Amino acid sequence: MKSIVKRFTIVTHHETELINITDRVLEEVEAAGVQSGTAFILSLHTTTGLTVNEGLPDLEQDIADCLHRLVPENLSYRHARFLHEDGQMAINAPSHLRGALLGFEVFFPIENGRLIRGARQTIYFVELDGPQERTWVLQILGQ
Repeated sequence: MKSIVKRFTIVTHHETELINITDRVLEEVEAAGVQSGTAFILSLHTTTGLTVNEGLPDLEQDIADCLHRLVPENLSYRHARFLHEDGQMAINAPSHLRGALLGFEVFFPIENGRLIRGARQTIYFVELDGPQERTWVLQILGQ
């Protein structure tokens, strides 16, 4: 069995941003030459998320707006405190909570060298505490 792990860096530009990573995942799966297996995609950050949805700009904005309505900035959060291990105030509790709602991983089966996914499924890396430099990982397992 083949196991390929690749890390990718994204520089985000907004506090909340949905970034389409579908083409990169498809290219890597094709280049791996795995005919049957699984592709795992994960974020290395707790203030980001991954999601799969239809790839439309208006829906991207609707998703971002929904996350902000579900977890508003102006509430009192316990995480808003001085963190001795970081030497600074924690001011990003909403970003962590939004990330918890989205999750940090998605996976797709690979069959005949291609991801099994719906025709309109788009893979998004979701920035929730930007702008920052971020890393996501793709692991392709199979033969």
